[in-house]
Amino acid sequence: MILVSACLLGENCKYNGGNNYNPAVVDYVGGQEVLPICPEMLAGLGCPRTPVEIVDGIVMDRSGNTVDALLREGVTRAMELARREDIQCAILQSRSPTCGVKQIYDGTFSGTLVEGSGLFAEALQKAGYTVLDAEELQG
Repeated sequence: MILVSACLLGENCKYNGGNNYNPAVVDYVGGQEVLPICPEMLAGLGCPRTPVEIVDGIVMDRSGNTVDALLREGVTRAMELARREDIQCAILQSRSPTCGVKQIYDGTFSGTLVEGSGLFAEALQKAGYTVLDAEELQG
């Protein structure tokens, strides 16, 4: 089974109400069991929602509200779902504050990227899962 950020499969769970449908990811997982997960939806943040970024280690929305505890609870729920399955790897959405594997936004809500991982990507890696950035599958 492959864990995949739900937005990559076309689920409308992105902050703006849309998705990040990725044909390369869909092709890659074709014919395999897939576990779609969105930690931000599991956190109850809703869709659409105010964008969030990691600001000095704390998840904040663009309005300055702390959503750290809520989002970390969503990551905990997502990890519980992952642990119930025999996950071969995870394919996660690039740059997301939860799912970014190699880069995330810098916390200024200016579109600036920095090296780093989102909370869910980091938790998966610490638990020993192989985690791929969706952009790695683009040919």
